[in-house]
Amino acid sequence: MVTVKIKNDALIVSISGDLDLVIAREFRDTVDKVLKDKPIKNLILDLSEVNFIDSSGLGAILGRYKLLQQRGGRMSIWGAKPSVFRILDLSGIMKIIPVLKTTEDILRNQKEAK
Repeated sequence: MVTVKIKNDALIVSISGDLDLVIAREFRDTVDKVLKDKPIKNLILDLSEVNFIDSSGLGAILGRYKLLQQRGGRMSIWGAKPSVFRILDLSGIMKIIPVLKTTEDILRNQKEAK
């Protein structure tokens, strides 16, 4: 399940369950629609309720990252459980997208962006 909130110029996307083929499509379509309609500069992806990510989920994350880069925006990931954190690390995503563990990390990352 994918839920979204907009706060200031940030889109906060929360995903629950496995970020697999079905949820990846919902994530991609939902985020793309919001990005088309709103002047969003930042995307915070809350993975605190995700247990597993497959290759389609990783692809959807990278695709949204590229869209935000084209707009001059930033993306960050928050709340990844150890198993998901490991998948993000092994995939190389952590080299290009900040993976934050606490709300303090999020605030620090946003200040660095300004």
